[in-house]
Amino acid sequence: MLCAPHQNHSVIKPRTVSWAGHVSCKGNKRGAYRVLVGRPEARRPLGRPGLRWDDNIKMYLQDVGWRGVDWIALAEDRDRWRAVVNALMNIRFR
Repeated sequence: MLCAPHQNHSVIKPRTVSWAGHVSCKGNKRGAYRVLVGRPEARRPLGRPGLRWDDNIKMYLQDVGWRGVDWIALAEDRDRWRAVVNALMNIRFR
């Protein structure tokens, strides 16, 4: 039996990518930008390392066929970034 994907997951992806584009255009002096692309300073327990916001954005871009693209440079072009966000909105299953 196949289950439908969680509805909130399809909403979270485009909102996360949209927010990341907004923060990346604001500049690297802001605290939100440092959280977005920075690496955690605290030691982590053994096991698979946790994903950063930056890693999640890269995975979302791969879902819509933008593999290997510098997403921060892409976010500076509003029209192309809006196309990426709209493409993520149209993905139903992941």
